[in-house]
Amino acid sequence: MPINEFKAIATFAKAVELGSIRRAALAHGVTPQAASQAIAQLEQHLGVRLLHRTTRSLALTEEGRHFLENTQPALSALDRALAVTRDAKDEIAGPLRIVGPKSSFASLLMPLLDEFCRLYPGIQPDVQLDDGIGNWVKSRVDVGFRVGASAEEGVISRQLFPMQLIVCAAPSYLSDHGAPVSLDDLAAHRCSVYRLPATGKVFPWYLTVNGEIEHRHLSPAFSTNDAELELEAVLAGQVIGQLANFLVAAHIRSGRLVPLLLPHISHHMGLHIYYGSRAAQPKRVRAFLDLAITRLLDSPDYVLSNKELLAASQQWNRTRRRR
Repeated sequence: MPINEFKAIATFAKAVELGSIRRAALAHGVTPQAASQAIAQLEQHLGVRLLHRTTRSLALTEEGRHFLENTQPALSALDRALAVTRDAKDEIAGPLRIVGPKSSFASLLMPLLDEFCRLYPGIQPDVQLDDGIGNWVKSRVDVGFRVGASAEEGVISRQLFPMQLIVCAAPSYLSDHGAPVSLDDLAAHRCSVYRLPATGKVFPWYLTVNGEIEHRHLSPAFSTNDAELELEAVLAGQVIGQLANFLVAAHIRSGRLVPLLLPHISHHMGLHIYYGSRAAQPKRVRAFLDLAITRLLDSPDYVLSNKELLAASQQWNRTRRRR
């Protein structure tokens, strides 16, 4: 019969410590018969008798004494390791491995990390931003962010907010070139496009047309694989761009950008947070998840209401007419 050496040694040591196999059984949550059998199997496995035992008492044999002396340091070290691991699970400190998209995500993630690290100074963020989709398990990820839900098996995904793709331009561009009234007008305008960093492929504009998402490929006056640079080009008045809400919300609210073609804004994608089962997560991971969901779930900082978009567009029209 196979023997569980560690379990048998631990039962033997506990019986000596407590002076009773019955008490050792209670301490380990097994029956006295199972504890007695474990010690007997250990003795048979070693080929020596470790205990002199009667129904009322037990005593170490000479071989048992030597064996206990040699095994106790290892058992004590293991007990300490188990205790440290259990305590660390409930401590909000230590490394926190986060992955997310490279394109424009730093400006959204950093305020969240700053707040979390101020709350828990012992946290050590380890952040990997990459537009590629890696292996969540092999990369030892605690928390991930991406556009769209993760398709990886065993990963829990939750949408934080819809990603509105908004056609917008700076007031200076509109003063120089006018505003497109229809999608067909875009052909006469200077438009920017985004190139996927991994492939260099041009990302089309996603536009809502009659309730459906239409992919439109434009002849670009400006193209880049960096969303922050594309935003700067739009803010500078060089081009019209289609940009994500979390990049442009503050600029639209301040009047630095004007939303255009409002009926064609798409929001079929969303920013998701993903993670493994919450049951076995360290407390630091659970705390970060709770903060991220609290701060980002349908956050008005990043999601523009239809009323806000319409007001921003009308404000530009009023300003233009006064000139």
